[in-house]
Amino acid sequence: MRKAEGKLAGKVVLITGGARRIGRALALGLAGEGALIAITYRESEQDARQTIGRLLAGGTDALALRCDVRDPRNVQEMVREVAAELGGIDVLINNAGIFSAVKFEALTPGQWDDMFATNTRGPFLVAQAALPYLRRRRGRIIHLGSLGGIRPWRAQAHYCSSKAALIMLTKVMAKALAPLIAVNCVAPGMISMGENRDAALVRQTVSKTPMRRAGAAADVLEAVRFFATATHFITGQTLAVDGGLELE
Repeated sequence: MRKAEGKLAGKVVLITGGARRIGRALALGLAGEGALIAITYRESEQDARQTIGRLLAGGTDALALRCDVRDPRNVQEMVREVAAELGGIDVLINNAGIFSAVKFEALTPGQWDDMFATNTRGPFLVAQAALPYLRRRRGRIIHLGSLGGIRPWRAQAHYCSSKAALIMLTKVMAKALAPLIAVNCVAPGMISMGENRDAALVRQTVSKTPMRRAGAAADVLEAVRFFATATHFITGQTLAVDGGLELE
């Protein structure tokens, strides 16, 4: 049963890469605002089923679709199905992305191209496919960027460059798609998901962070929720969610 209350009551929110980690937190959190939720996944089918199960159990109309955001045809099919099943699209959250660390001298053209295909080309393809539906609803697009798109990281030349390009794409799209669509970007810093392999890096980063803690998925959710519900007059902005790390 569809939720009747909340700032996003009755709105259709499409979240790419929404099966797990931050994407799952966004799906569950925005459902709490009354949104109808569509998520995509590429390989995390089991995680997608779990996320959809939680949404449905909470009374949210939701669906999950497998989609490779690098594939234009697959993207077009996915967007059409979301609009057909849920009645349109009001908010697109381009969350699907990949990350890897490679020394610059060892970085291959293939690794560079793969990073841009998912992190920059993917959001472009999904946004372009969703335009007709977003224009009808005076919708919003929210890109999930990264502090790495603002500050250079030594072993992530391909990742940082892809996210910097996404921030510029946000600005270009905000001008190109106004006045019907607002386009903004959320740029998380260190976000801890409680995974043990990240413990040493989290401690090191926290020591440099003015707020003296790592971020959580809930922090990213608050920023996304703001752009999803704020005045349509806010567009072309990138909001860092980093505890002040950008200032160091």
